[in-house]
Amino acid sequence: MRASIRISFIFWTVLLFGAFIYIIISLLRFKQIFFEHAGLTLSQAEAADAYADPAHENRVQQIPKIVHQVFHNWNDPGNNTLPEDWAKIRGNCMDLNPDFEFMIWTEQKSRDFIETEYPWFLQTYDGYRYKVQRVDAVRYFLLLHYGGIYIDLDNGCKTALDPLLYYPVWVTDGARGALSNNIIAGKPNHPFWAHVTMSLIPYDWNYFFPYVTISFASGQWFETAVWEKYHAMLPAPSENPDVEHRLYRLIMDDRPEADEWVFFTQERGGTWVNWDNRMFLEIGDHLFLLFATLLGGFAIVSWWAQRCARKYRSGGYSRLMSMPDRVV
Repeated sequence: MRASIRISFIFWTVLLFGAFIYIIISLLRFKQIFFEHAGLTLSQAEAADAYADPAHENRVQQIPKIVHQVFHNWNDPGNNTLPEDWAKIRGNCMDLNPDFEFMIWTEQKSRDFIETEYPWFLQTYDGYRYKVQRVDAVRYFLLLHYGGIYIDLDNGCKTALDPLLYYPVWVTDGARGALSNNIIAGKPNHPFWAHVTMSLIPYDWNYFFPYVTISFASGQWFETAVWEKYHAMLPAPSENPDVEHRLYRLIMDDRPEADEWVFFTQERGGTWVNWDNRMFLEIGDHLFLLFATLLGGFAIVSWWAQRCARKYRSGGYSRLMSMPDRVV
């Protein structure tokens, strides 16, 4: 009996210790995704001011005047007609940027592009569990191949996008949580996009929850993790302002107290919502509470394990109070 208790105690101690180590490693891993990010912060106002500055004429345009947008009609496959509101949003962007080339990538056109230009990725592309993952993945390959600006169809334009063409790569940053991949840009064949596309297969895992699988295998968590890894490989920042390897995070904070957006708008979206989206969005807004709860839970389990250990060492018996001697 005593031996079985000992084996059980050792088993649960090892199991709890392993779980604790796993939680710590996971928290450290996700710390890079949800908190402070590498790269250079660029506000939309700063980009507009730099373009208006007289010194701008000495700057070199790095991003071609191409806007990519992806439309995969999951409700009516083969029908490539945009919903009326999205067509209006896109048309407004085209009116504001008449000298840009606007490319729309349908489901078949996207697959044909991958099959022709990146056949090594086609099996992974076809095998994605969730359709939106193909929308995520193809945008990275489009920027690697063509360069330009990728814009989700539920994002509109407020003005011309020319001021954003003078940076080698930029992604959007909501100033809380992970970076975003709804609007991203860069010059063709930039090593960052090569690093992103080459990372898609190693990150292609099923994490049980749809939101986590989509986000961490191809979406914004994936993009953020690769962003941090890419910057970790770069040389230390130089004191020479003309030598800069870090990339830019264009701030798009949608909180009421944040600066007003200069270039873009947010319209109707939510086309890939799954049953667990709301849960993880709530978690994302209460990360510190989540971490505190996990640590508190571990503290309780540790206390329970120590209590069991003391019982085991005492043989499972409780100490009796000493009784006064009885006089007969």
